[in-house]
Amino acid sequence: MIGFYNYSVILTYMSLVSAVVGVTFAVTGNIMGALICLLISGFCDLFDGRVARAMKNRTEDMKSFGIQIDSLCDLVAFTVLPATIGFCIGGSKILATFAACFIVLCGVIRLAFFNVLEINRMHENSGDPTIYHGLPVTPTALFVPAFFCFKPLLGEHFATSFQIFLIILAILFITNFSFKKPNKKVFIYSQVAIGVVLAVAIVLIYVL
Repeated sequence: MIGFYNYSVILTYMSLVSAVVGVTFAVTGNIMGALICLLISGFCDLFDGRVARAMKNRTEDMKSFGIQIDSLCDLVAFTVLPATIGFCIGGSKILATFAACFIVLCGVIRLAFFNVLEINRMHENSGDPTIYHGLPVTPTALFVPAFFCFKPLLGEHFATSFQIFLIILAILFITNFSFKKPNKKVFIYSQVAIGVVLAVAIVLIYVL
């Protein structure tokens, strides 16, 4: 079978599988299940790069394959899944369709741009790997569930607000600004906090 099969890509594939399960949840009306899958994908993405870099004797082909496969899986997990959630929560179908198409399109552009920079950095040993250019797609694993915590406050305007929020995220994907990569611990703690808040929101909305 074609491809490179080793433990360095296991977490990346787990992120993809979780995202696809999340899409099936969203289209069947289980939005909270889709959000949980999005959080799981984000958690897997936190460590896949670290696992890959820890592997010894990786060839240049393996490294390039890892870059490509990571971006392809990120496209599904952090743009297609949020786009599907945004379309399935209701509201204006025109706005929902535009938001879904726009965030996926901008995600493709952002990830392709990242791949070019990463491959150049790998071959030329240039550039700062701790600096982001434009908003990465991965933080949607935090921002989207966090936005859902405001659902009780937004009420009937929630769907429209969320779709506009996706459009704003998409614009940030392709906006030319730079910032320093946050510490991994910050992302982990943020995910845990959002997971707790989301669990409380689920209880408030669906149980009480």
